Amino acid sequence: MENSNLLSLKDHTANPAPLGLLAFGMTTVLLNLHNSGFFEMNAMIFGMGIFYGGLAQVIAGILEAKKGNTFGLTAFTSYGFFWLSLVGLLVMPKLGWGSAASESAMVAYLIMWGIFTFLLFFGTLRMSRALQFVFATLALLFFLLALGDATGNSVIKTFTGFEGIICGGSAIYAGAGTLLNEVYGKDIFPLGIIKK
Repeated sequence: MENSNLLSLKDHTANPAPLGLLAFGMTTVLLNLHNSGFFEMNAMIFGMGIFYGGLAQVIAGILEAKKGNTFGLTAFTSYGFFWLSLVGLLVMPKLGWGSAASESAMVAYLIMWGIFTFLLFFGTLRMSRALQFVFATLALLFFLLALGDATGNSVIKTFTGFEGIICGGSAIYAGAGTLLNEVYGKDIFPLGIIKK
């Protein structure tokens, strides 16, 4: 006998991935324009790190949790708190809240984030080519940043800045593609979605 009292639920919440990807990508590009030598470290980078790279990604991660997306939750909230912690590492010593992180401490910090990102990269193998590129270039970025701090080599640091611009740009592409493909109902920006 068919039960006519079955309730059908549909998820009508918006996709938070474009917000998270754009927040990450834009903040990454701006920081790495500094790393490439285009301008000094300033309040613009700190502001983006706190409010867009930081808080917007945390919000995106929480929204991913509501959609049942464990990968999105883990990635967006983690990188949101990465940005907040990075701003903290740079600003707290200026406020007298502890001494500045040593180069070896920064190397350890960056290597841990590189390992974390490399592990998340394996999750992207079931998602899209666009996300694979974002996470591969981000893992490389963290390891190059660590190498630059470990050696103090200005050429490595400048090169790393340009690699970071590519990484951030790829996240902007993935975020804009996810958003516009949904709006238009077709592939405006090919993302290389992997069929499961």
